[in-house]
Amino acid sequence: MVYTLTTDGALGSDGEVRLLRTTVLNSLKGPKPVRQHGTSPTSPTPPTSRVLSALRTPTAPRASPRPPSRRLRAPLLVAVALFSCLAASGGVAAADPGDGGGGGVGGGGGGGGGGGWRTAAGAAQSVRPLGDVVPAPASVRPGGKPYAITGSTRIRVDDDSREARSVGTYLAGLLRPSTGYGLRITDDRPGRGHGDDVIRLRLVSGDRDRALGDEGYRLESDRDGVTLTAREPAGLFHGVQTLRQLLPAAVERDSRQRGPWKVAGGTITDKPRYAYRGAMLDVSRHFFSVDQVKRYIDQLALYKINTLHLHLSDDQGWRIAIDSWPRLAAHGGSTQVGGGPGGYYTKAQYRELVRYATSRHLEVVPEIDMPGHTNAALASYAELNCDGVVPPLYTGTAVGFSSLCASKEITYDFVDDVVRELAELTPGRYLHIGGDEAHSTSHEDYVEFMRRTQAVVGKYGKKVVGWHQLTGADPVKGAVAQYWGYDATGAAERAQVAEATKGGTKLILSPADRVYLDMKYDRNTQLGQSWAGLVEVNRSYDWDPAAYLADAGVAPGAVLGVEAPLWTETLSTSDHIEEMAFPRLPGVAEIGWSPQSARDWDTYKYRLAAQGPRLTALGIDYYRSPVVPWPAE
Repeated sequence: MVYTLTTDGALGSDGEVRLLRTTVLNSLKGPKPVRQHGTSPTSPTPPTSRVLSALRTPTAPRASPRPPSRRLRAPLLVAVALFSCLAASGGVAAADPGDGGGGGVGGGGGGGGGGGWRTAAGAAQSVRPLGDVVPAPASVRPGGKPYAITGSTRIRVDDDSREARSVGTYLAGLLRPSTGYGLRITDDRPGRGHGDDVIRLRLVSGDRDRALGDEGYRLESDRDGVTLTAREPAGLFHGVQTLRQLLPAAVERDSRQRGPWKVAGGTITDKPRYAYRGAMLDVSRHFFSVDQVKRYIDQLALYKINTLHLHLSDDQGWRIAIDSWPRLAAHGGSTQVGGGPGGYYTKAQYRELVRYATSRHLEVVPEIDMPGHTNAALASYAELNCDGVVPPLYTGTAVGFSSLCASKEITYDFVDDVVRELAELTPGRYLHIGGDEAHSTSHEDYVEFMRRTQAVVGKYGKKVVGWHQLTGADPVKGAVAQYWGYDATGAAERAQVAEATKGGTKLILSPADRVYLDMKYDRNTQLGQSWAGLVEVNRSYDWDPAAYLADAGVAPGAVLGVEAPLWTETLSTSDHIEEMAFPRLPGVAEIGWSPQSARDWDTYKYRLAAQGPRLTALGIDYYRSPVVPWPAE
């Protein structure tokens, strides 16, 4: 039996001893060079190395240091004792990135990343602690023997539910390439017990599980198998993402890997904090293909994001075919920032994106930004301009210079046609009408335009979403405002948003200096922008949506959820997307999913570090932030 001390001197979890143990092991190997884009690798001193160095005899006299606090004294002594025992026994070895492990329940550990650790005798510790996932689960109860997926494992779908079978097929598709196992999907009745060497998927409707809601799940693991229970298919799907993260990172590879494939014993009961957990991809400044968007969808699904907001139009490009106005795509979609061919989605391609997102339990929210950000449309049709003259196509990055002609009736024919065709293509509840940075539209014209456009959205059965400037134009009942302000946003603007919430408007929070994924990490970041400041990983994570606008008068219940926008003025490839999104996106996902009481940067950073080998296995070249203790890979 292994015990460890937490920072308050109490007995801690096995996850915490894994953290301490792995940190000490890593300190013996020396620090791992950290890649910061645009700079040479640096070698920051690991926290434990600094602690151990501080306990050594100094080479020169120095003032007596303040002794460590009572709360820190015990864990420091344990660290030194563990260091001494390992050194004396010869039981120190490098982490093995192929075996899983690392990380503590609810975020307490994680030095091991995708790997476990080995003693001198070579015994592998290959079971990742039950709570070592992102987002942090609402409830974790470790206990019992782990379950090992083997060649005889089956995926059993109770009652042959079509929806559950679809999730089972997805799970099998994830696990087969790396494990090499067949993982037959069956609806065979269970034998004694609830296991029988199966991964069991259950959809239930009883009162006992009512608290799980539409997206919650329960994961139960013991030596006989794993059971995932949910009330809706989305819950099963989210449970699969947790199961996936409990397996070694090598499970993400697309070729056969060495196991074992173990899942820790115990029970996770989990559901989201917010119903709306989104990510926006700007396909207008630079166009991204169907396959590139699908790749991003798969990455979002891993972290339980449930909404993909597609920014389909802007000054630089119109990206969706509209039959009644064909030049929008053919001409308005023909370029992008910096020039180049641009592109657009045919209706069939857009439907395929929606279908694919739906299969990953993401709802697509299309955005047509109006009345500003419309140069691509204005360049396509002269009649949309007040002076009847088409402007040239635009490939720069300025904002606020374009506007639909709010005084022309044909403008509203255009709006009606575009909204109608887009609504027909989109099964989701929302349609985003933009409304930001309309600096070339008078206030009176803006209010009238948004009034009429909101009515059109309702006419075709969709709920209105707009950027938070919509709150200055009488949002309709049920409208949602997406707040992208930041620390420099004025009090009057914040008060306007708060006042709208008192009338029933809900908020999606996307503060630019927290979750705009195109903001630079630091001064050396080559991609992205910095107008909202530099946004390191800890800053992106360390805020509470319920409290964010409380000082302006926004009640916690007015917050529908959070969304991480990714603007692409400087991004043109999937590698660019992934460098800027990761590792910040998992933190935004946790903000939207996990209870605030389960969130703390000092523990989250270890769970995030444990995601590093998984991201690598997925082919994601993420930013190695120096504020995260990444494991050696």
